[in-house]
Amino acid sequence: MSRSAHPAGPRHADVLPEGHYTAPPDDLNELNPRVWPKTAARTSTGSVTVGGVDVKDLAEEFGTPLFVLDEADFRARCRAWRDAFGADADVFYAGKAFLSRAVVRWLTEEGLNLDVCSGGELSVALAAGMPAERIALHGNNKSSAEIEQAVKAGVGRIVLDSFQEIVRVAHVAESLGRRQPVQIRVTVGVEAHTHEFIATAHEDQKFGLALAGGATQPEAGGGQAAEAVRRVLKLDSLELVGIHSHIGSQIFDTSGFEVAAHRVVGLLADIRDEHGLELPEIDLGGGLGIAYTPEDDPSEPHEIAASLREIVGRECRGAGLAVPRLSVEPGRAVVGPSACTVYETGTVKELQGLRTYVSVDGGMSDNVRTALYDAEYSVSLVSRSSTAGPMLSRVVGKHCESGDIVVRDAFLPADLAPGDLLAVPATGAYCRSMANNYNHALRPPVVAVRDGGARVIVRRETEEDLLRLDVG
Repeated sequence: MSRSAHPAGPRHADVLPEGHYTAPPDDLNELNPRVWPKTAARTSTGSVTVGGVDVKDLAEEFGTPLFVLDEADFRARCRAWRDAFGADADVFYAGKAFLSRAVVRWLTEEGLNLDVCSGGELSVALAAGMPAERIALHGNNKSSAEIEQAVKAGVGRIVLDSFQEIVRVAHVAESLGRRQPVQIRVTVGVEAHTHEFIATAHEDQKFGLALAGGATQPEAGGGQAAEAVRRVLKLDSLELVGIHSHIGSQIFDTSGFEVAAHRVVGLLADIRDEHGLELPEIDLGGGLGIAYTPEDDPSEPHEIAASLREIVGRECRGAGLAVPRLSVEPGRAVVGPSACTVYETGTVKELQGLRTYVSVDGGMSDNVRTALYDAEYSVSLVSRSSTAGPMLSRVVGKHCESGDIVVRDAFLPADLAPGDLLAVPATGAYCRSMANNYNHALRPPVVAVRDGGARVIVRRETEEDLLRLDVG
């Protein structure tokens, strides 16, 4: 049977006992706006443009695989989050999603703050001109060098994650003659509806200090979080400004935040009652989801902002507290939908009666999320349009690993051939930032597109880069 003669739709799919696919779309050439950057469009000749630039031209100039980042889309999402929460709240972009000097400049210009979780991320932020007071430093095991770097720079806050870290930060701040603003990260016992490995608020995990139990001074009352508050308040080199909570990732509704806010506000009330102090800030973290496939339906920033404000306001009124300044930390929700990854098709291998394996020139070295989290993506033919019927496909990489899967189940045109360009949308978050050199692969470049122009903001690695690191 030739590939062009593939049976289409569910009849071909039904032979598989497992899979994440749905029925094929009515139009394989459609670019669903839920998953594609805002400027993505298919031209009259069938190819796709992003930011007014044809992906065929991008592939020819910069090679593949290639991350294409829509600057206008990114900036628009920054403004949407900033406008949704307003001037009396703080929006911290979570730099772990993707960070570069260009991105930091965009964030600064669009009025967002920045959350970093390593010395490397902090260095990029400072090199790009982000004001230090608009930076927060996270992490469960910050080194003394990273803490010193942050305190010297004058970061706006350091989020404390353990009793030992309280001592480390206090010592560094005192030695530098600084009084460092800090928040305490608490685990509130809420597990968001998310993948096991990216849920972070249940108590059996490495982040934060538990609200319930575990106090080293149980006679004083409360759990680890309450004890951490006591310790911080005794140290002149630390200024406790708030409580931080993060309940997971890829969250589509705010119900989990409602429980988390109730428990965090309860801690704020306990702090008031014990210490006569009302803390001025509450950070509910990030984790807001995006659409990776057309079936995903995330909330808009203004809906999330209205819901979180209502939740925090209601809880504070119930506790008799003034409403603290609210912070959130979208990362994926800003950069995720703003980028796509362009690949060139290589081997197309039909397994008759099962599916067709479509191999591309990247894989788990540029997107390890499918292997790590069983993440789902969509994929489209972007170098041309096609009238061929749908072919149940698995898009895989070129690495020597059976788990090297980019898109587990997708319908692609049955006339797909080597040399065609495919693009996977919604790859702006955690793909380039988690990229690796498995099989000594070269990490792809990131090209920003806007108004018909393209420029490299992170260059492609070269074999010379790899050899410079290998000192023999």
